[in-house]
Amino acid sequence: MANLKSIKNRINSVQSTKKITRAMKMVAAAKVRSSEIATKASRPYAIELYNMFQKLLNSVPEFSSETLRIKHAIDNYPKLLERRKIKNVGMFIVTANKGLAGAYSANVVKLALKQIKEYQKQGIGVKVFIAGQKGISIIRKKLIALGCNIERKYFSCIDNPGAMDAREIAEDMAEYYVNNKIDKIEIITTSFRNMVSYSVDSWAILPLEGVKNPHERLSDSVIEPLMEFTPDMHHILQKIVPMFITNTFYQALLEAHASELASRMTAMSAATTNAEKIIHDLSIQYNKIRQAAITNEIIEVVSGANALSK
Repeated sequence: MANLKSIKNRINSVQSTKKITRAMKMVAAAKVRSSEIATKASRPYAIELYNMFQKLLNSVPEFSSETLRIKHAIDNYPKLLERRKIKNVGMFIVTANKGLAGAYSANVVKLALKQIKEYQKQGIGVKVFIAGQKGISIIRKKLIALGCNIERKYFSCIDNPGAMDAREIAEDMAEYYVNNKIDKIEIITTSFRNMVSYSVDSWAILPLEGVKNPHERLSDSVIEPLMEFTPDMHHILQKIVPMFITNTFYQALLEAHASELASRMTAMSAATTNAEKIIHDLSIQYNKIRQAAITNEIIEVVSGANALSK
């Protein structure tokens, strides 16, 4: 009977776990839909902003900050668009604050460590900016082994990403870039696909790729569109460059949030299914042992009756 009691206790324990995983699945499912809508709705804006930004830069003959008032590093657009030899990379890694989301944070950290090792082979240093408590706990010791430091940590931007969170991150990394502490800004995040899948990607922000040198002479066969600037090109660029950088960080946070919720919903669904299977198997085992115990008792009673009748 002691064995029956232990199995019964385990069934009750698994049933309690099943209630928790089912509740977490329902919560994630309720949140992931709104997050999916926000993520997909912001993509067209991000794409058009990037295309407009590229056209704008290709129409500007030179970058200058002489007429500009620069209060923050992110307002210093000529310095942000400066191309120089890459000695240090600023890597922003987006993970989760909580666990129980499958291998979500582990997959992001895996790609980040791979990128860091590749940069180190090239003699390039890496300064890490990371969002998410779970990612920090996973990567901290591994970064120490690689000789990398975590420069900044962010937590509030994960569970409810907003434009102000993206602005804070953009300003921090722009300050490092303008002060020549880093020469490249890269984001390790996830791109949301659907409710059951996402991809871990690396986004390079600065220096910009695909933009011509403003001092390079165009060939006669290339016709550039004529663009008029009001008030002037430099004040417009001072607004557009921070907008582009901030929006890229914002989009990365949105994609990561939707991917995390989808991963958590999938993981909790699998956990609930596994709990049901364990309960089923334990119930069969419990019934077999209980049936065997009852059969033994019946045999003992019949044997005793037979003994008394002789």
